[in-house]
Amino acid sequence: MEIELVKCECCGLKEDCTQDYISEVKAKFDGKWLCGLCSEAVRDEVNRGKKPYCLEEAVKAHMSFCRKFKSNPAVRVADGMRQMLRRRSGEMSSSPSSSKKYTRSGSTSQVGDDSSFHLY
Repeated sequence: MEIELVKCECCGLKEDCTQDYISEVKAKFDGKWLCGLCSEAVRDEVNRGKKPYCLEEAVKAHMSFCRKFKSNPAVRVADGMRQMLRRRSGEMSSSPSSSKKYTRSGSTSQVGDDSSFHLY
């Protein structure tokens, strides 16, 4: 199994992947290799509410979005994860089966205490 360094065509993040995985991703995204985060962002764009995009439009829109930000790819990945988690947590809180919420116990110190999260 040969490992190859491949660069995301959206954000520029480089990853070591097998050739089989690279081919699989390229087949899903019109011959373009996208990292996991960009792949998820494109899928979210395709499935989004008011104006759903076709896959090709979603890839182009996401590539355009990534080009606007010329910072370190790691920073973009972290920002993208934050946005995706916020979006998904909003979806979860609006679904009827998600009446349970996570809250922090009374302690406000950060590390080394016995504080925990409670499921209500």
